[in-house]
Amino acid sequence: QVRLVESGGGLVQAGGSLRLSCTPSGRTFSTYVMGWFRQAPGKEREFVAVISWTGNKTRYVDSVKGRFTISRDNAKNTMDLQMNSLKPEDTAVYYCAVDRTPYGFVSAQYERIGVFGSWGQGTQVTVSS
Repeated sequence: QVRLVESGGGLVQAGGSLRLSCTPSGRTFSTYVMGWFRQAPGKEREFVAVISWTGNKTRYVDSVKGRFTISRDNAKNTMDLQMNSLKPEDTAVYYCAVDRTPYGFVSAQYERIGVFGSWGQGTQVTVSS
């Protein structure tokens, strides 16, 4: 059974940093596009960032560009999200996700939830002002 486990969430002051990690278990996802989404209270889940299966192409939502960096290590089967200069509006539950099919090409379609077939349980990020 495939599981995605997120870690690294927590409480941080505005301007601080956190690093989230996603570790799939049960299989390797080295040939799959992977991404991060977030959901704030009372809001819909939204796209944050996505990374190609090779790791050489990324895409971000405008609100996190220049502050967040997505990366992956296929040898270790992990994906990270480095979050710097955090703002209170970044407060949300963050979810990692994996594409439904292998060898995808990162494009605007990966900003849609339906593209992803496997999801983690989420990790809470709270940024205080």
